[in-house]
Formats: sequence, C-alpha cells, structure tokens
Amino acid sequence: MNDQASQSVLETYRQAPVTIHRKLFALAIVLALAIWSFSAISFQGVNQNGLQVVFNIIKFFFWPDSNPNNPVIAKYLFSWEKFAVPYLMYETIMIAFIGTVLGAVISIPFAFLSSKNIVGTVGSFIGSTVITMIRTVPIFIWGILFIRVQGGPLAGVLAISVSSIGMISKLYIEVIEDIDTGILEALDSTGATTLQKIRFGIIPQLTASFLSTAIYRFEINVKNATILGMVGAGGIGFTLIDALGSFNFGIVAVCLWGIIPVVFLIEFISTRLRARLTTGE
Repeated sequence: MNDQASQSVLETYRQAPVTIHRKLFALAIVLALAIWSFSAISFQGVNQNGLQVVFNIIKFFFWPDSNPNNPVIAKYLFSWEKFAVPYLMYETIMIAFIGTVLGAVISIPFAFLSSKNIVGTVGSFIGSTVITMIRTVPIFIWGILFIRVQGGPLAGVLAISVSSIGMISKLYIEVIEDIDTGILEALDSTGATTLQKIRFGIIPQLTASFLSTAIYRFEINVKNATILGMVGAGGIGFTLIDALGSFNFGIVAVCLWGIIPVVFLIEFISTRLRARLTTGE
C-alpha cells in the first residue's frame, strides 16, 4: 500500500508542469530591478557627526538624565503640564481618534457611491478615481495644507480624517461588493421595505468589517499623529523634532519612552478587538 502511494505521488510529481524557467526568469527580473535601483543610492562615506547623534540618542534612551545639568525625567515624564510627555501623548491619541472617526464616517457614502453593485461600472470608476487621488497625497502634504487654515491639533485631525478616507473607503468597497445578495432576495420575497432590507440585510453584514477597518486605521493614525506633530499639527511630534534639532537628547528619549509603549499597547488592543469582531474569538 505504501509503495502504491509512493508511486502515485511520484507520478503526480512527474505530471506537474515544469515552471523552473519562469521562476528563474522572474528571479532575474527582480535581481535586475534591485541592481538598477541601487544606482539611485549615492554613498559618500559615513557621516561621523551623524553617528555621534545616533550614539547619543541610544545612550540617553537608556537613561535620559545622563546630563546632570539638564534632568528631564521628572519634568517631562511625570508631569501633566502641556509641554510634558503624558499630556502630549494624550493629545496625540485624541487627534488620531477624532480624525479616524471622521474619516470612517465620511468613507461610508464614498464607499457606497463607488461600489459596482450599488452604482454600476461607470459610477464605480468615477468614485474609485476620486478615492485613489485622495490616497496618492501623502499625509504630510495634507498636514501642511491644513496648517495654513488652522495650526495645531485641528490641522492634525483634518489631515488624518482626509487621508483616512482613501484607505478606509477602499476596504469598505471590498466589503460592500461581497454582500450576500441571497439575504436581500429572501427579505424581498417576504415583502420587506427598503429600510427593513438595509436594517436586517445590509447593516448586519457590514458592521463588523466596518468597525474592524476603522480600528485598524486608528492604529495606523496614532503613528501618523506622532509624525504630523513634526510639521506643527499638534501632538508629541513637534516636541520630538524640536528636541532633535536642538540636540536635547534627554527630551528625545522621554518622548520615545512615551511613544513606544503607547503604540505597542494600542496595537495589542487593536489586534484583539479586530479578532473578536471578525472571528468572534
């Protein structure tokens, strides 16, 4: 029996299509593109000043009060002043949260108006084109634009909400186009109204996926809010970039002490919530 099984496996293996030539060709293309890409890199030696900056960041990261003339832990880490890390991280998280909520809500009509099974091929193409145009603009650019309107946290909220529309809408569209139409047909056969079909046929199919997408985007936006602060859009990023520019490595360190655990915690909670929503476990 074992010999027969072995022969069957070998026969199946012999009959399998030979794809080694295609694999080698694909590998050659990847290697050629990699070599060509390296031509864009101009290496002119190691910047010794840059290495010293990196060394100082690492040294102060393990003990921000390494400079006895400028102790920062008590002042910046264990304080609720507006310049301190706890308040700045709180502001950063709130910017990300409000921006994500706004982006998720605005994405709902965008997604419905861009889904083939809702508006057809032409309408879907127009809507998808608009969404793609939003996605192609980096969040830094949105931040700089909105800073001209109103600097600070409001600019960060607006930048995050607009940039979120691109990604969230795209994922919403995939969920809407995968709706089980059989449920809607069953409700239609019972004489259900349009509102009843939306309430009992569409919303239950979309809610979990929509929430999971919004939570995942919030996780990303916490990091985006940190970066946006570097261009003056509120949050801890402005303090971080200012400390780097003035070589105040102790403040850089306590900022990292605030950012890293918060990001890890949010990613952990986000993963658990999304697993609960999608699998129920």
